[in-house]
Amino acid sequence: MLGLSCNVSDAALVFEGGGYRTSYTAGMANMLLEKGVQFSFVCGVSAGASHTVNYLSRDPWRVKGAFTMLPDRIPEAGGFLSMLSGHGYFNADYDYWGCIEDGYMPFDWGSFSANPADLRIQSFAAETGETIVWSRADMPDLRELMDRVRASSTLPFLMKPIRIDGHTMYDGGLGRGAGIPVRLAEDRGFEKMVFVATRPAGYRKKPPSRSDRTLYKLLAQGMTPLYEAMVSRSERYNAELDHVAELERTGRALVIRPDEMPVKSTTIKTSELLRSYDLGYAQALRDWPRVERYLFG
Repeated sequence: MLGLSCNVSDAALVFEGGGYRTSYTAGMANMLLEKGVQFSFVCGVSAGASHTVNYLSRDPWRVKGAFTMLPDRIPEAGGFLSMLSGHGYFNADYDYWGCIEDGYMPFDWGSFSANPADLRIQSFAAETGETIVWSRADMPDLRELMDRVRASSTLPFLMKPIRIDGHTMYDGGLGRGAGIPVRLAEDRGFEKMVFVATRPAGYRKKPPSRSDRTLYKLLAQGMTPLYEAMVSRSERYNAELDHVAELERTGRALVIRPDEMPVKSTTIKTSELLRSYDLGYAQALRDWPRVERYLFG
């Protein structure tokens, strides 16, 4: 078992979300674990929140399995039958707690708790438009942890929302940063970070079409802040990409972008997800020399 210490204290590890696109970036998380790289601060949003807690549990099997094995449990884990039965295309009830409860995807709470690293994940309060940020203090047990990881990842329409502290919570990518959580590290005073992105270089979000806006209004169910967040997300995401580019230009961020992205956020075919993981892991090994130079000189 890896030692319970952190050897990177002057840089943060930041995970972007992206649904099952994170099958690719799971390869980077596991490469870091295999190289013994332990950050003292890790943050993420949406599926990146899952990477955050799985990486901090120091469990390579779960880092990989969370985004490659769960589809083997369809329809429990999701899919169109799950959606038709009212559980959502991604069955959040199963994917974050049920799979732990039935033993299919256990979580090493002991190792997670013993890890001295700090963390932040964020979610979005649909009724107020507030970005909610959580730390370890907000997650004193495994159920509280998984509820908040779920809240950070809940996509409108595709997943059932969860209520926490009186708020209906949706994907943290709707809040501050629009899905790019580098501000979580900056808020903690970090001047250096490794940002693991799920979009290739040059990607920009397109503004919503008229039909998109109509769909968003239906999905928002009268919650104006949720509708406004969905409508404005592309503009805010692209602005955050510009901010990341400036961090990269000045050496404050090392950005690991996928050379390619072979899957979509909604891909649930296990063979495709395993191939995505293998490609991501291979890239992580190629990228290791520049990661090592950035972190350790």
